[in-house]
Amino acid sequence: MSIGEVLTLLKDEFPDVTISKIRFLESQGLLDPERTPSGYRKFYETDVERLRWILRQQREHFLPLKVIKGRLAGAVPEPDGDAVAPEEPARPREPAVRRPRVDAGRDGDPLATGVSGANLTFGELASASGLEVDDLHELERYGILAGRSVGGSVYYDEDALVVANLAAGFMKFGVEARHLRMYRNAGEREASFFEQVVMPMLKQRNPEAHTQAIATLGELARLGQALRAAMLRQALHEYLS
Repeated sequence: MSIGEVLTLLKDEFPDVTISKIRFLESQGLLDPERTPSGYRKFYETDVERLRWILRQQREHFLPLKVIKGRLAGAVPEPDGDAVAPEEPARPREPAVRRPRVDAGRDGDPLATGVSGANLTFGELASASGLEVDDLHELERYGILAGRSVGGSVYYDEDALVVANLAAGFMKFGVEARHLRMYRNAGEREASFFEQVVMPMLKQRNPEAHTQAIATLGELARLGQALRAAMLRQALHEYLS
């Protein structure tokens, strides 16, 4: 089937998916559709199921693409502990590559990141997240999203993609970029507090103290994450009960 037919199949479940996003996922090595002699993409049912699984991982777990790619290749355990492996495509796949878990809010390390060195352009970030260009500009305006300048060009890493995906989820409920400033401000205040806690370790200037400081930051982040969730449940108790 053609890329247009694939888009039609997925639109009901994934209203934000576009042809550009499918092409972007292919450019990142997550999809490998067959090409006809004339150069057109030809998708099979296994390709569609693979794409559907990828989109679910982005929507439900906000995973960076490199982590998704690793799970496609190696059936890496999901956050709930169950191994997940999409239906095997008919064509050979890449060798298994395991990546660190990065899905915050679960039992993993909230500070862990995918070791990928991803560099997305602004246009690629828009395609991957499904956000409009104006939405991304608003996220940058309010300090929610930030790129880094390399050789006169601005690139965005996987953390930026996670932020964009999360923001896209909020925006489906009518939340605007300006409303998300509270998360940026809270994160900065929490980081500043954690720095005060580990600063005595860092001042020791030895490898063991530095390792201990990193481990302490991870534990503090997990504790803070759990405390925020508990306090949020308390605040919303009358609606949840």
